[in-house]
Order: sequence, then structure tokens, then C-alpha cells
Amino acid sequence: MQSFSMLLAFLVGAGLVIQVGLNMTVSRALGGAVYGTLTNFLVGTAAIAVFMLMTRQAWPAREAFAGVPAWAWLGGLFGALYVAVATLAGPRLGALLLLALTVAGQMLASVIVDHFGLLGFPQHPVSLGRVVGIVLLIIGIWLVATR
Repeated sequence: MQSFSMLLAFLVGAGLVIQVGLNMTVSRALGGAVYGTLTNFLVGTAAIAVFMLMTRQAWPAREAFAGVPAWAWLGGLFGALYVAVATLAGPRLGALLLLALTVAGQMLASVIVDHFGLLGFPQHPVSLGRVVGIVLLIIGIWLVATR
């Protein structure tokens, strides 16, 4: 099961560059990154709604919403921020540098989250291998950025 999850994560990662390109195209056509970002979330919301209808997903009980910690609702804000920034920065940085920097930020934050077991993730202490991996990623970004 872990191999399948790893494959899905890889494919979703590959899809991010496609998403940014599509959002940039919509943004150019509609006159700004905010429109591309909004369109991204409207289409995504519609797709999830159709999926829920097709699979007959029940809406959670009102009590379930009350049980969600207030800070957890910020996930949507972080998603919107990512889409907006990627849509704005993509044309300036190019796909490779944009996604390399995105992955570097994700890895650095992930090491911290894992080390302390934050946000519901299990605790995985920092190791030499993880630190070396991040250093190599930073070297890779430098190589990509210097073209």
C-alpha cells in the first residue's frame, strides 16, 4: 500500500506544474492572478461536489464541524495562497525553479513538522540523512537558478 501511496504522491506532484500552467493561462485570459486562483477553486469545488453526489457521500453532521480545531480551517487559506503565489511567480521563475523552490519549502517545513510531530503527523526525529537530503536539494536549486 505504501508503494501505491508513493506513486500517487509522485503523480500529484507532477500534476502541480500542470495546474500552475493552466492557472497562468486562465489568469492571462481573465486579466489577473486572482481570477485564475478563484477559477481554480470554483472548478475544484464543483468537481468535488460532483464526486460527492456520484459516490453518495453523506454530508458530515453539524457536530463534526464544531469538533474541528479553529486552526485547522487555515488549510484552505494555505491552498489559496499557494495557488495565487504559484500563478503569479510561475511566469517569472519558470516551471522548474518554481517547483524546486516549492519542494524545498515543503521539505524544510516537513522536517520541522515531523521532528516535533506537529499538525497530527507522527513524530520522526531529524536524522543526518534528512539534513543531507535538504542540503542536496538546496544545491540543486542553486544549479537550477543559475541556469
